[in-house]
Amino acid sequence: MRGVTFPGDKRVEIMEFDDPTPGPGEVVIEVKASGLCGSDLHAYRAPSDDRAFRKLAKGKPYETMRDGGPIIAGHEPCGVVVAIGPGVDQNIAQMGQRVMIHHYSGCHICDQCRTGWPQICENKVPDIYGWTAHGAHAKYMKCAAHTLVTLPEELSFEAGAAIACGSGTSYAALRKIQPNGSHTIAIFGQGPVGLSGTQFAAAMGARVIALDISPERLEMARRFGAVETINPAETNAVEAIRELTHGRGAHYTLETSGAPHAINDAVKCLRLWGTAVFVGLGQPTEINLASDVIFRQINMAGSFTFSTNLMEDCGVFSVDCGIDVGSIFSDRWALEDAGKAYDLLEKQVGGKGVIVF
Repeated sequence: MRGVTFPGDKRVEIMEFDDPTPGPGEVVIEVKASGLCGSDLHAYRAPSDDRAFRKLAKGKPYETMRDGGPIIAGHEPCGVVVAIGPGVDQNIAQMGQRVMIHHYSGCHICDQCRTGWPQICENKVPDIYGWTAHGAHAKYMKCAAHTLVTLPEELSFEAGAAIACGSGTSYAALRKIQPNGSHTIAIFGQGPVGLSGTQFAAAMGARVIALDISPERLEMARRFGAVETINPAETNAVEAIRELTHGRGAHYTLETSGAPHAINDAVKCLRLWGTAVFVGLGQPTEINLASDVIFRQINMAGSFTFSTNLMEDCGVFSVDCGIDVGSIFSDRWALEDAGKAYDLLEKQVGGKGVIVF
């Protein structure tokens, strides 16, 4: 089979790989949709020299390991189970089952793994599909059976691919604060994670203020349910949010861009007792803990992707609320067009892309 790899220096190479065979506790899925994620750009942009890349990636949660050979990219998988290895319980996987894949696999026994959070496994650095193990930018993908999450029949494979990373990440972040119709939430950054956050927060009943420097993305945010939009490149975001909230500020903020100025604004635009949730991975920033946080009784929370349980909940919530999760994808690509797909993703001006089979 053919698979997409990142040799470095903003290049994509489609290579030939053997079709996978499941071992004990493993399954193989036939991939139907595989989303492109902004975090893929770390590997896409990395220098082709291994040592330079490892130095660049040190301290980050993602790192493509090239010493063992090329890795198939893609960590937003959705498809159908086509092979089951020894020892897999039929309650976990059945032939023909429509599934999403939680793209981390840890030790399976620590408290974090047993509660669905293998990305913060206490005993080992987890395997990350698309980074340290073959991912979903190929016709077939092998994974641990315990990473499977059933895709509701009402959802498309593209919707499942969205939930498998970006949309699932925003949903988990919003579950930390539980916004409803009495709340205003400002969502900083309207890339795929921010747009899906706008989509879910609006479905939860909240009044959404969307912020981005791209007019195209702000227009998408309005279509996804944002009541107000702000371009921080054209206006003072904190002042604009306070003006829209009778001088008090937002109840909640969700920061998805990782930009230092956005991180600061996400704290400063909150009302007293407000809560900021941070998802975006960016450069270090300085926040005045005294004046911006402590004296104003501000809560700050980090949110790192999602658990298997929240992934399942996201699918059910999307069905119950009639949310077209797959509409986050503005561009659909064939496998052979992966180079064009990542070239567009690099520009970070449009919506989200997905490879479909």
